[in-house]
Amino acid sequence: MPKVLIADKMSAAATQVFKNRGVDVDVITGLSKEELIDIIADYDGLAVRSSTRPDAEIIAAAKNLKVIGRAGIGVDNIDIKASTDRGVVVMNTPFGNAVTTAEHAIAMLFSAARQIPSASTRTQNGEWPKSDFKGVELFNKTLGVIGCGNIGALVAERALGLKMKVIAFDPYLTPERAVKLGVEKVELDELFQRADAITLHTPLVESTKGIVSRARLGMTKKGVIIVNCARGGLVDEEALKDALEAGHVRAAALDVFAVEPAKEHPLFGTPNFIATPHLGASTLEAQENVAVQVAEQMADYLLTGAVSNALNTPSISAEEAPRLKPFVDLADRLGRLTGQLLHDPIQSIELTYKGAVTDLNTDPMTAAALAGLLKAAMPDVNAVSAPVLAKERGIEIKESYVNEAERAESLIRLAVQTSERKFVVVGTIYRGEPRIVRLFGVPMDAAFSENMIYVRNDDKPGFIGKLGAVLGDNKVNIATFSLGRMAKGDEAVCLVSVDGPVTDEVAAQIRNLDHVKIVDAVSL
Repeated sequence: MPKVLIADKMSAAATQVFKNRGVDVDVITGLSKEELIDIIADYDGLAVRSSTRPDAEIIAAAKNLKVIGRAGIGVDNIDIKASTDRGVVVMNTPFGNAVTTAEHAIAMLFSAARQIPSASTRTQNGEWPKSDFKGVELFNKTLGVIGCGNIGALVAERALGLKMKVIAFDPYLTPERAVKLGVEKVELDELFQRADAITLHTPLVESTKGIVSRARLGMTKKGVIIVNCARGGLVDEEALKDALEAGHVRAAALDVFAVEPAKEHPLFGTPNFIATPHLGASTLEAQENVAVQVAEQMADYLLTGAVSNALNTPSISAEEAPRLKPFVDLADRLGRLTGQLLHDPIQSIELTYKGAVTDLNTDPMTAAALAGLLKAAMPDVNAVSAPVLAKERGIEIKESYVNEAERAESLIRLAVQTSERKFVVVGTIYRGEPRIVRLFGVPMDAAFSENMIYVRNDDKPGFIGKLGAVLGDNKVNIATFSLGRMAKGDEAVCLVSVDGPVTDEVAAQIRNLDHVKIVDAVSL
């Protein structure tokens, strides 16, 4: 009988699900890292929330561990790479607390607009400070929503019900989806310039870190309200403090902070500032939802091999896994490669399957390709949530099949249409390994590697030598070099596999070479 440890406080419904499914379960919360290491080898599954942090050392000690389930969305507390290296599936529950988080954001918006917490505290302290609190109406105001995915769309829906105007910035939000939601799609700077209140619903990635910056706060209207119930680190907290003290920002309400728990913080005590201790998902309904979901998913995996909402492996049934695995891996790599080369919003995605692969279940391949493609902007995306997230953003997804079973090879073609151009990459499985056979119209034969450099350049003599010199001067060792072109003297494409990550400085030096058009560093 499989055995699971619930290491963080969660609804008792999770325990009951495991027992009903025939899974042995222990509930031991508040363990130190050392205590968890001492007992983790006894368990096949580990269910956590945010307090327990299964790092590489804990996972290394977990000799029998097969699955880690996170009752919630964020998995910052789980070492996914170490889990993957050990073959441990990491699952989350991406949709269990969306409504709750959206409602908390609206509650914070109301609280900031009327300064309800301060008014309540002073009134209960024996004051009657009626003249000190002049709030603002939300009616007919413009709400700027940064990140219009599942939660952001729910916030927009509720704001429209309050008769607010809603503008939204989201690179993956198509104009058609914006119309359906009833919001106006705008660029980021325009959102900061026009909004009377701004609410954040985007993941924390390199491109969104500090998205509410000092410079962007300077673009806002005097009297703007800032709300963040998404991720700490999205807001420059020092800049926000200065803007509050200067009276430029009317009020701010944060549920999340760059460093948590935030028991001391420069913003605490600042006039017109409201703080809650990461309560976005803290309702009875949401806590039960995510607890039940994670227990059901873990039990299914341990008992049948079914994978749901996994972050490091696509959803595949136990029967299909051996045949599908290499093609799912290929689709995932094609998606991750393409996702890191895109610089414009995605409008549509088409996957074409050719050859014997058409006889297989291609759904996990499509899901893996979508997850890989979206991962650059949404690191929490997985093979189950990716199709839903793409649909929410109005991205059209097509699949087509060319049955060429007589061919020895099977091909997967990923075509992504952006607002500027169409990107096409084709891959195959050769001797059990995934390979690239065509990249943006250029035939080539290239293996995937952990670190690669993509270069598009004019086909001119001497370029390869200059590129090699730049890498050599920066002590970047070349593992493999794959080059292709459409015709003599035409545009050429190369993929260079290197032994380590490529810095922005090295990429800039390559970009400055003659005849270079595009340079991107890719990390798989």
